[in-house]
Amino acid sequence: MTGTEPKATANSPQDEMYREAARTYGPALERLARAYEADPDRRLDLLQEIHLAFWQSLASFDARCSLRTWMYRVAHNVAASHVIRDRRRNSRILVSLDEIEHFTGINDNGLVLDERHVLEKLLRLVQQLKPLERQVIVSYLEGMDAASIGEITGLSPGNVATKIHRIKNVLTRQFHRGGSHAE
Repeated sequence: MTGTEPKATANSPQDEMYREAARTYGPALERLARAYEADPDRRLDLLQEIHLAFWQSLASFDARCSLRTWMYRVAHNVAASHVIRDRRRNSRILVSLDEIEHFTGINDNGLVLDERHVLEKLLRLVQQLKPLERQVIVSYLEGMDAASIGEITGLSPGNVATKIHRIKNVLTRQFHRGGSHAE
């Protein structure tokens, strides 16, 4: 557990389901929050908001999808709302797929970048994507298949596969060009 989970007062089925899911998927939720929020303090707030919303949502969980899918749906919805609120508050402009272009392990000077630097650079590029695109690629990077991502996003598996392909190409081009948006 990460310390961000809500405190339970009794051992209800909802609490038990939450604890098990938090143990199993806690690291994935942390990665998801990192993909949506760069600032460490705001990321912790987002992670707490995700955990609370997930726990609350379990009261209406009807097992029509897997608990993992349900958790990701709730987490992505909370994170997307966070991005939209932040955008309104700060008038930040998100970058669309049509505006982005760069990804590889060689920097502008031709030097091979270490893995940590490459991952940080990729994360910054992912954070520039619009919420739906971010949701699709983060889910993909978590090892989810197109059908599962479709359940979370409401997109068809074919549409998800197409988006993944396009997002990967855009991120690759943007990474290679140094990570700045196209003007």
